[in-house]
Amino acid sequence: MKRSSVPGGLAIAVLSAISFGTSGALVKPLLEAGWSPATAVTVRAVTAGLVLLPLAVVALRGRWAALWLGRWRVLGMGVVGVACTQLSYFAAISTIPVSTALLIEFLAPLILVGVAWAVSQRMPRPAVFLGSALAVGGLVLVIGPGAIQAVDPIGLGFAFLAAIGCAAYFFIAARPDRDLPAVALAAFGLLGGGVILGLLGATGVLSVTATFDDLPLFGVLAPWWVPLVLLVVVSTAIAYATGITATGVLGSRLASFVGLLEVIFASLFAWLLLGEQLSPLQLVGGLLILGGIAAVRSKRAEAVPTPRTTEAVPEAAAAASVSTSPGTSV
Repeated sequence: MKRSSVPGGLAIAVLSAISFGTSGALVKPLLEAGWSPATAVTVRAVTAGLVLLPLAVVALRGRWAALWLGRWRVLGMGVVGVACTQLSYFAAISTIPVSTALLIEFLAPLILVGVAWAVSQRMPRPAVFLGSALAVGGLVLVIGPGAIQAVDPIGLGFAFLAAIGCAAYFFIAARPDRDLPAVALAAFGLLGGGVILGLLGATGVLSVTATFDDLPLFGVLAPWWVPLVLLVVVSTAIAYATGITATGVLGSRLASFVGLLEVIFASLFAWLLLGEQLSPLQLVGGLLILGGIAAVRSKRAEAVPTPRTTEAVPEAAAAASVSTSPGTSV
């Protein structure tokens, strides 16, 4: 299976969604033990960036000019894709329910469809509308119908900012750049975002607290660093590296729809690791999200008939370049 093929890109995107989906189950013990969200996210981003840094250096092979030429992508990934998205999400959940914030944040694919429509001035095909409707319906069922409720307007505003940041993540990741490896973009983007969050914490803008006692994990008490290491390596380093790689192959729109699988895997990991029950409605919602992805995937197949024209076809490029964490939920 070639990484540059669409099936290969889909497989990598699913791996990214699985990795991002573990974040909630892994960070929950830390938050319940007294870690502030800002602390968890800052440590998560900086440490994951350091984990990926050796791989980024090897991938660059001394081509530091490529990093300089791609500095705006790296800066955008760090400032918008990591720091701003995380800050907006946490600001949102401070005043509105987590389920509502997640539902709004994962509307990012619809934002990208709308921007693509405005930029290309071409109405999306019916398959895209069908996929969007199925995906939104599935999200409501997986996250919970209770997510749709009257809530604080300021919190809603921050949630929409998080959705825009999530959309920007896919847009930045999908920009064509053969000289800057995906792992380098992930590593330096995470480091940049983590440093920004750290500075905000050091100046008192964000609350920074942490504890170092044993935590309940997998039904037993474990050292505090065990969930943190898993969060850094699996939920962040692997998640961002594979997510950026997949987006470069699939284009931002399709990758963003596949990224919706994160909420499904998050529910599964919460069930397996934390004992949170899955309802039949959540299972139906998962099937609807899969149907939405299949519909959007069929549209891409129509727009890109041969591998030679993936991102080079004007229609595909315009639609894909403006379409996850990220996995931002923790």
